[in-house]
Amino acid sequence: MLKCLTWIQYKYSMASKKKGPSLAIGRGEKLPVSKGAGLTAKGRAKYNAATGSNLKAPQPQGGARKRSFCARMSGMPGPMKDEKGRPTRKAASLKRWKC
Repeated sequence: MLKCLTWIQYKYSMASKKKGPSLAIGRGEKLPVSKGAGLTAKGRAKYNAATGSNLKAPQPQGGARKRSFCARMSGMPGPMKDEKGRPTRKAASLKRWKC
């Protein structure tokens, strides 16, 4: 049987299904776009502990992970620069991985 939810019920049900921990630039868990975006070692450790994942550092020197990341991320929709002409997080991560 299909259950119909009001918008408010849906919003609160989705809020309880949060996918990962809250990561912030100020606490040193993420890098700002100006420094290449992405997670720091501290951010990866926090995410791995909270979700049971096994995130690894970027692999800019080459290898299968780099090829896979570059292929996936390059095809993502979205601009490489924002409306003010600054690089987006997507552009910064591709640059950090040397794609």
